[in-house]
Amino acid sequence: MLTFITSSANKLAEVEHILGRSLAQATVLLEEIQAIDLKPVVSYKARQAYAHLGRPVLVEDTGLAFAAWNGLPGALIKWFLAALGTDGICKLLRGETNRAVTATTLFAAYDGTECRVFSGVVAGVVPEAPRGTNGFGWDAIFQPLGSDRTFAEMTPEEKDHFSMRRLALEQLRHCGLLDL
Repeated sequence: MLTFITSSANKLAEVEHILGRSLAQATVLLEEIQAIDLKPVVSYKARQAYAHLGRPVLVEDTGLAFAAWNGLPGALIKWFLAALGTDGICKLLRGETNRAVTATTLFAAYDGTECRVFSGVVAGVVPEAPRGTNGFGWDAIFQPLGSDRTFAEMTPEEKDHFSMRRLALEQLRHCGLLDL
């Protein structure tokens, strides 16, 4: 069985909601390499977590790529949020005509031999100001294409319909790795 490595209760709840089942979970203090590209980040985290626990693990990371910023901050979104908050990000985008943003989630499953990475990508736009009170992180500033609401304005079921996390988890589920 895969052990999902996360310290985020919100992330665990969302993943379990999408999968419709509970997961084995562990909090492991991991060194997180700083990179814009998510793949080296999740691959490194998965190998570290396996070395610490000695059993198959699942790790996740999500990034936002703003078109106006040539794809930044990517995997560094956590630090942008910590420094600026959602209000600050919207303020920095004020006056930008291209408010396109891409949300990408990668899951990495590692069994000590092979690291397999699964990706979900959703295109969206950033509203003029944060909207909504549901969700967590940057949900209030991500409005997926095909919706007139941000993730933070949606119910969990509505968010799951658009979710990049769901898309990546569907790939993982189809590979049978959730049964490790």
